Amino acid sequence: SSGINAEYGHYYITNNLRMGRALSCEQQKELRQIAQAIVANGKGILAADESTGTIGKRLGGIGVENVENNRRDYRELLFSLSKESDIGSSLGGCILFEETLFQNAANGTSMVKLLQDHGIIPGIKVDKGVVVLPGTDGETVTQGLDGLADRCRKYKAAGAQFAKWRAVLKIGENTPSELAIQENAVTLARYATICQQEGLVPIVEPEVLCDGTHSLARCQEVSEKVLAATYKACNDHHLYLEGSLLKPNMVTAGMQCSEPSTPEQVAEATVVTLQRTVPAAVVGITFLSGGQSEEDATRNLNAINQYQDPGRKPWKLSFSYGRALQASVLKAWQGKKENVPAAQAELQKRAYANHMAALGQYTGGVSGASGSESLFVANHRY
Repeated sequence: SSGINAEYGHYYITNNLRMGRALSCEQQKELRQIAQAIVANGKGILAADESTGTIGKRLGGIGVENVENNRRDYRELLFSLSKESDIGSSLGGCILFEETLFQNAANGTSMVKLLQDHGIIPGIKVDKGVVVLPGTDGETVTQGLDGLADRCRKYKAAGAQFAKWRAVLKIGENTPSELAIQENAVTLARYATICQQEGLVPIVEPEVLCDGTHSLARCQEVSEKVLAATYKACNDHHLYLEGSLLKPNMVTAGMQCSEPSTPEQVAEATVVTLQRTVPAAVVGITFLSGGQSEEDATRNLNAINQYQDPGRKPWKLSFSYGRALQASVLKAWQGKKENVPAAQAELQKRAYANHMAALGQYTGGVSGASGSESLFVANHRY
């Protein structure tokens, strides 16, 4: 049987043989409200979910030892800006690594509470990294489905309201293969529906890496194919689209391409790709920065929002940046307590710049310690 709920106006299926355990109208409403809040009014996401190994590389770059206290001090720096900073007007969500979700600041306040005090919604990285996909030329699939529902319940109880799972595809002469595209699409869809059953809004992240010499057109071709497969799988798995977010790559030429893309070219190729593949029911699209410099990531996001094609951008177009929000912060901090205010000022400045870009109102001129420096890392892994 099926029906229309008059209060919420959302179609839902109650035939358990056809759909499994359907989401109730209350569950749908909660997921929808969380997703909408994360990307409301030009807000975006701070991706602070680097694994222990990856944050170690970041800290190592400024001569700071990768131990728990230093990781805690750095994440506390990110989350403990003053009320006057108004950081919550620029950031709607923050993705955490599991260690951070259960961690307290030096004064005993939980990291979750620090974020909530700014009106920033805590999220959690739930995947377990990538492994080589057998039968391919070194392509990968993301692992972590085993025990995911139990982990999601634990994360929800700890204060997380959304989740992230990253799939990785690479452009080459014969890649990505159809097998890699389909396996990653199905895995993303399974992750996303599991999260929704446990009350977490899933961020669907099928990243096409920027590594390579490929052209803008080649990136667009692959990105369209990957996104189309991803949403076919999401539909097959009955994902509640209104309670989800997408975190894709922008469509750009490869980092080693001899003809780099302009912001206007990136904007047109990216928006057209999304128009062709992403359902209008998806609440928001929060782009990853993918190794772009801080300034390039902001300028490209601004161009995407300024791209004129009336009536054909039904989603919020915002950001979910890690390196492009943190590079200048790390340089300013240098692991020294006396540098915390300067580092926090860098985060406030960069977050506001991207907030304005998400509104299509960035005018440039926001420079930081890492401003135009490339943040590209080959075969990047979190």
